[in-house]
Amino acid sequence: MADDITLDGAALAPGADAPGGEAPRGRGGRGRGGNDRGGPGGGDRGGPNRGGGGGRRDDRRGGRGGDDAGGEELIEKLVHINRVSKTVKGGKRFGFAALVVVGDGKGRVGFGHGKAREVPEAITKATASAKKQMIRVSLKEGRTLHHDGKGRFGAGKVNVRSAPAGTGIIAGGPMRAVFESLGVADVVTKSIGSSNPYNMIRATFDALGEQTSPKSVAQRRGKKVADLLGRGGATAAEADVAAEAIVE
Repeated sequence: MADDITLDGAALAPGADAPGGEAPRGRGGRGRGGNDRGGPGGGDRGGPNRGGGGGRRDDRRGGRGGDDAGGEELIEKLVHINRVSKTVKGGKRFGFAALVVVGDGKGRVGFGHGKAREVPEAITKATASAKKQMIRVSLKEGRTLHHDGKGRFGAGKVNVRSAPAGTGIIAGGPMRAVFESLGVADVVTKSIGSSNPYNMIRATFDALGEQTSPKSVAQRRGKKVADLLGRGGATAAEADVAAEAIVE
């Protein structure tokens, strides 16, 4: 019989199962879906496994966004937007530069600038840069500066002065954005030099960086706050009361 298949001397009819329940191997097993790489759930490179990996990546991205959203609320103020250009081989490439001030309203403030082809992207870069460069400034009673100061950067010169309650923020342009983000309620300022917003902002931060509180000075000199406040002719009792009233 030419159509019969002989296996170990036994004759099998066409279509019959091999001993042990194993089907005879043929070329049909290499078709679509016949190997380990085929089918939705066939092998290691199938759909369900790859879908699970994508889900883990999405979870990690969601976690980073949750941390940013769960942080402290910051005051963001856009100070200046400037159109810039870059000369390239084919002509000029235009973009935008943004200057942003960020603060928490409780004594921390920072500034940053960013450049991009579009305005929203430039603002986003400037905000991220400002958050990385925030400084802490000690405030008197949480509303004004402890003492007067001067700041300078390039051709920009500014004077800042502490003020009594009810004065408000007497400042203009970029300096107002800094003090509003810082949380200062009463201050008097004056810009003497350049009106360039970048120089004014840096000069203002130079003046804020020199601010010190009586507590920090007393700690640095190894004295009590009452000892420092009593040197202006005040009595010991008045100095003690003034020292207890100091709130940074």
